[in-house]
This record gives sequence, C-alpha cells and structure tokens, in this order.
Amino acid sequence: MKTDVTFRSDNLRLAGLLFLPDTPAAGRLPAVVVSHPGGGVKEQTASVYAERLAREGFAALVFDPACQGESEGEPRGLENPFQRAEDIKCAVSFLTTREEIDPERIGALGICASGGYVPYAAQTDLRIKAVATVSAGDLGTVMRDGLDRTRTPEALRAMLELAGAARTAEARGEALPRQEWITEEVDEETYEYYRTARGHHPRAVQPWPVRNLDQMIQYDSYALIHLIAPRPLLMIVGSEANTAHISRAAVEKAAEPKELFVIDGATHVSLYDRDEHVTPAVTRLATFFTTHLTATAPAEPRDC
Repeated sequence: MKTDVTFRSDNLRLAGLLFLPDTPAAGRLPAVVVSHPGGGVKEQTASVYAERLAREGFAALVFDPACQGESEGEPRGLENPFQRAEDIKCAVSFLTTREEIDPERIGALGICASGGYVPYAAQTDLRIKAVATVSAGDLGTVMRDGLDRTRTPEALRAMLELAGAARTAEARGEALPRQEWITEEVDEETYEYYRTARGHHPRAVQPWPVRNLDQMIQYDSYALIHLIAPRPLLMIVGSEANTAHISRAAVEKAAEPKELFVIDGATHVSLYDRDEHVTPAVTRLATFFTTHLTATAPAEPRDC
C-alpha cells in the first residue's frame, strides 16, 4: 500500500511516499527511511527498495529532498549535502509521529549519493537505529578527488572559482549558472538509466546550480562514521561497481558492528533496478533490519 505524504524540513514542504505492508500488522511497524541518489527522485530506485521492504513487513518512506522533485525550495535542483542530511533527519521525525510506526524501531537506507547522506545524518541522529547503504557514493570525495581519484589541485581550485563566480552572479540578479548531472562523461549504464525508458523520470536529473559545488567539496560523508557505533552499519556494493572503493574505505573507517556485503556481478547502477541484483540486496537488507529493528520487550513488573 502506497500513500502520498508531506512533512516539513527547514520550513519547506517535502513530498513523500509512504509504503506499508498490504497485510495489517498486529502492532506498530518498524520503519526505514529510503533516500534516493543525487539527481534522482523518490519514484525511481528508492521506491523499488521501499516497495520491496514493505513486502517484508516494514513501513518505508521515500521523499524528494528540498529544492528537488515535488518538494519546495529554491533554487531548483540544488544538491546541498547538508540540507539533504537535514531532510533525512526530518523524515525520521515525521515517522515518529505516525501511529502505525514504532518510533524506537526506525532505520535508514541510502542509495548512491544518499549512501553518504544517510550515514552522515545517522552519525548524530541516534534515533536511527540501523544504517544501510546500496552503491554508496560520497559526493565530497568524488568532487575533491574525482571518481578515479586523479583530480589535480588545480582542477579543484578551478571548480571552487566557478562556485564563487556563480554566487556573485546570483547576488547580482544575473542568470543562475547551472550544470547538467548527466553529461557525455558518464558511463553508458548511468546514461541509459537516467535518459532512457529504463529509469527515466521527467523530474529527475534537472540541472543543478553551479554554486553548490563549494558545498559538495566541503562535505565529508564519513568523517565521523565511527559515531554510528554501537548501532549496526551495512554497506552493499556490486563486485563490478566503479564506486565500490568508497564503501570499502567507509567500512574500514567505521567501528563495529559493520559489514560490507558484495553482490557478485552487480555494477553501481544495476543495483538500482536489475532484479537479479536488487533481489539479493533486499534479502540482505530485510534480514539486517529485521535483526536490528526488533521490538523492545516490555520491562517485567517488580515487587514493591
């Protein structure tokens, strides 16, 4: 069962979809916030995972972050990592208000760029009891170093100069400089997912304002990842993913309990929607969240 919902983040209305199991539960449900990739929208891979988690007995919330999709906020398309982390925390707050959800059993799942945002939010939001990622990407690392880790200091400085010039142009009321998410530089599978019928959505991958380059470069998803412990961390990657090194480095830096789960043959993008790879990912996620979002047993009465 899928329901349109809204909630507030920094006084902006965010649009979401709440997935619930079709079979009524005996009690309050465990819940998972599912956050989508950078440039995506809630209707894409986040809903693929949320719908399947609902079949496994979880409430699952997907949403468009501020300035994107059907949510409020200007400038449109802004990819502010700090705002996206705040939106995740506000999604948790929303779930705590729902009568059908147990506020003590809320986890979070981040896909691609949200595989950075979710751990970042969870580092300081202890209401998130279990943290998982799929094909995690850290936009800060990617922007600073390049996906292949070959970006030069000169190239990095040029990006920061572009961001500063864009902020100046915006302050002067000039046209807001924007950058496309999907350019000729992306790999063939990413282009296919976002630009063809495979995964295209009309509200996805809208050009983002160049001025948020400095926010991305400043951001570090995993700087305090050790603070997630003693809550559990699960990071899922494909054996053929060009981003797998990001999850491996994050797991290495995290404290126990932690797990890197590798799906043989999967790529970064095949974990978005390909059934042969999504199915084992959801199976592992369902086990992970079932184990760690267990109901708290009521305290036994004591004699006075």
